[in-house]
Amino acid sequence: MKLIIFGLTISSSWGNGHATLWRGLCGALAARGHHPIFFEKDVPYYAATRDLTDIAGGKLVLYQDWQDIRDTAANELADTDVAIVTSYCPDSLLATELLQERSGALRVFYDLDTPVTLAVLQTANRVAYLGDNGLRDFDLVLSYTGGEALTQLRTVLGARSVAPLYGSVDPHAHHPVEPSSAYRASLSYLGTYAEDRQQTLEQLFVEPARRLTDEQFLLGGSLFPQTFPWTLNMNYIYHVPPPEHPAFYCSSRINLNVTRGAMARMGYCPSGRLFEAAACGTPIVSDYWEGLDHFFTPGTEILVARNTQDVMEYLSRDSTELQQIGRAARQRALSEHTAERRALELEQVLQSAGAEIV
Repeated sequence: MKLIIFGLTISSSWGNGHATLWRGLCGALAARGHHPIFFEKDVPYYAATRDLTDIAGGKLVLYQDWQDIRDTAANELADTDVAIVTSYCPDSLLATELLQERSGALRVFYDLDTPVTLAVLQTANRVAYLGDNGLRDFDLVLSYTGGEALTQLRTVLGARSVAPLYGSVDPHAHHPVEPSSAYRASLSYLGTYAEDRQQTLEQLFVEPARRLTDEQFLLGGSLFPQTFPWTLNMNYIYHVPPPEHPAFYCSSRINLNVTRGAMARMGYCPSGRLFEAAACGTPIVSDYWEGLDHFFTPGTEILVARNTQDVMEYLSRDSTELQQIGRAARQRALSEHTAERRALELEQVLQSAGAEIV
């Protein structure tokens, strides 16, 4: 199966959650004999932080301007089985227009930001990466978020066929490693700054740091403002490249997962970092959202925090108990949430939608 993806980025992991998902998924698809081709607009901020230059078993096409590669993309589409446009793709409208002209491929939209898409529609009545027809021009719509989001993609945006395709982890890239003094902490958090999760982050990360002055806290991720309420026992790393993620996770007693507000309200919204930390065997504390127990069992595979006191209680627990929870999370991630598992799920949903899987 030949797949073309018009996406945000796969070449840079800076400031986005798209790149690592696509790296794992494209790698798993290629390992199963498929041929993914990823078209990415070469923007300065990703070029400056590029940490991948080619796709094993596939192809990465970087371009400056759509007109420069339109003919190339059209030629590739001529014998493509599946063509995918993603949320936040800079040239999504032009790519969608090209797909309409080349009707041979199964036309797919993959929304990796579904709750954000729906929230923007409520206030602005338009999303930059979707045209006036919404999702009606696609044969299949994949959503990073399940639950109620799938219904709204049909009713609000006119999607004809919808299926969830959740995040995943590449166990070859994310696994237990020796702790590193550079990342040692009692509680760590890895994620890009987002205003709509700041309140929860302050409740579950900043406030415990204020109260537990003898403990070390570590925050990693881009775009955090100078006005962030830093504490003396809190360390900050501007960017943690993917190869360093295992050491980041494995060097803290507990890793914190905080979900963006729109996603948490929608539910069924596991971040890729959740699966990464689990695959590393790190005990995870997460904010609550509907559907969390679909991915990990609260209490035995993951700890759920609804307030500051919950986090402080978890940090007071015996290391042996925490490590047991981390091991259980790793087992669940490896059995149900790998990139290979998602590649199989993608094959099945594409086949149901009419793609020919060889």
